[in-house]
Amino acid sequence: MKYENQQSKELRAGMGVGLVEAGQKNANVVALSADVKGSVKMDGFAKEFPDRFIQCGIAEANMVGIAAGLSLCGKVPFVGGFAEFVTGRVYDQIRQVVAYSNKNVKICGSHAGISLGEDGATHQTMEDIGLMKALPNMTVLVPCDYNQARMATLAAAEHQGPVYLRLGRSKMPNFTAEGEPFQIGKAQLLVEGKDVTLFACGHLVWEALQAAEMLEKEGISAEVINIHTIKPLDTDAIIASARKTRAVVTCEEHLFNNGLGDSVAQTLALHCPTPMEYVAVNDRFGESGTPDEMLTNYGLRAANIIERVHAVLKRK
Repeated sequence: MKYENQQSKELRAGMGVGLVEAGQKNANVVALSADVKGSVKMDGFAKEFPDRFIQCGIAEANMVGIAAGLSLCGKVPFVGGFAEFVTGRVYDQIRQVVAYSNKNVKICGSHAGISLGEDGATHQTMEDIGLMKALPNMTVLVPCDYNQARMATLAAAEHQGPVYLRLGRSKMPNFTAEGEPFQIGKAQLLVEGKDVTLFACGHLVWEALQAAEMLEKEGISAEVINIHTIKPLDTDAIIASARKTRAVVTCEEHLFNNGLGDSVAQTLALHCPTPMEYVAVNDRFGESGTPDEMLTNYGLRAANIIERVHAVLKRK
């Protein structure tokens, strides 16, 4: 298999390294944290650039307001917190003072999804992609591993306009090449195939790669495409692959509603109606458990992807 787990790492740590590099390249890059700089891996930036780091306390709405003001002064503010709180708790502020006026604020949501585990339902979020992609002017990035999280952070720093960067807490396989270019809005073809397309994002990209390898042993050729940018969506890549394979499965650590799957389904309905299945969380909140237990219990494993592949192939 081309993509192998070199070393499991946290995506949030990749963001932390990328943020320091962005700060070294651009003196206008600043960082703000909601009293969780260690948890969201902004501590490295705070150590290297103490005069460009603001500890805002447990006040996410105020933090976003400060960031919006800093952007008006020519700064490039990155705000960091748990994904549940920097999207859901502070949604009105993001809508009114960031997205509405297209301010250059980068929102880093760590501990996204259910794989953060033992913190439980109140700290887990499976609706944040939907919240953020619904906002006009907002770019939504969901990198798949540590290396890509670093490169996505650098790309976000250079992008003009609001960005939501979704990151996990748990250690996950780090399989993309170090320094591999990250182009916002451009899907990443990982494995070519002809029988079915697996569109995946975030932690589920690795599960999709494992599923593709298992399917190959069954004689099923699965194409794997990493949709690391949910918005703007690479509709050309989605349409081209769907026309080739004529069967699609989307894979995400998010609710069925308003996530990657819905974006792909809209694209296919408009341009290339195609049999499609979802691997996602079906209208449930999270619960406490280890990351492995959560991904298994919520049906987000390679085995679940294979089940959906068999189902969609019957509909071709």
